[in-house]
Amino acid sequence: MYKIIALDMDGTLLNEDKVVTDRTKKALKGAREKGVKIVLASGRPIDGLKRYLKELDLVDNDEYVLSYNGCLVQETKSEKIICEMGLKGSDLHYAYNISKELGVNIHAFSPIRGLITPKNSKYTEVEADINGIDINICDFDEVGADENIVKIMFIDEPEILDAAIEKLPKEMYEKYYLAKSTPYFFEIINKDGNKGVGLKALADHLNIAAEEVIAVGDAGNDLAMIEYAGLGVAMGNGHKEVKEVAKYITKSNEEDGVAEVVEKFILNI
Repeated sequence: MYKIIALDMDGTLLNEDKVVTDRTKKALKGAREKGVKIVLASGRPIDGLKRYLKELDLVDNDEYVLSYNGCLVQETKSEKIICEMGLKGSDLHYAYNISKELGVNIHAFSPIRGLITPKNSKYTEVEADINGIDINICDFDEVGADENIVKIMFIDEPEILDAAIEKLPKEMYEKYYLAKSTPYFFEIINKDGNKGVGLKALADHLNIAAEEVIAVGDAGNDLAMIEYAGLGVAMGNGHKEVKEVAKYITKSNEEDGVAEVVEKFILNI
């Protein structure tokens, strides 16, 4: 019996209108009634998940959420931290220099400064709009080398971003966990932090085995948790590399793919 189902948000749980459909809500409610934990596992900051946690009635003791691509795992009501893996200002300075060399836009998340960027751009505005947060224009040189940073992102038009990714120095792959989450978002996080690591930390905390976990996602930043879970599921709209490692491919996010997984593997209908 499965005890956790971890769900990516954009392109997975949410349809293209950023909505959780009634069918999916009904399926998730049925799963919870059977004792299965519903865990949102997103690249979004925690502030970008709160309204969905509330909508799905997941703000309570003994309910959990993975934000920032699994770099922060916490209880939803108390906000007690189960696992945290971040970066430092020195990492931001390093990535910022590379972004300038490659001509790609950059922003980052700071626990105290929020969403920060040296200059506003189209996809930083997209990030802010998706999550309902403010943009803080910040001179990255003013960020202390030891200051905590949650994650860094290269953000730009897909063709510009892809060209930059192709030119990334090899050492960057050695220093960080890198993943493309959308055609215009490239995530740079702690080498030891990803959705798979975060999900494992939560499962271990709850004494749940990997074989009792379902993970559902669509993009490169979902690969680690899909590989970790006993049942790793790729969305029908998912990237090729995600489908290649998944044990099951469900329908797309426009066709209630998450509901199909819950109905088939948890509710047995």
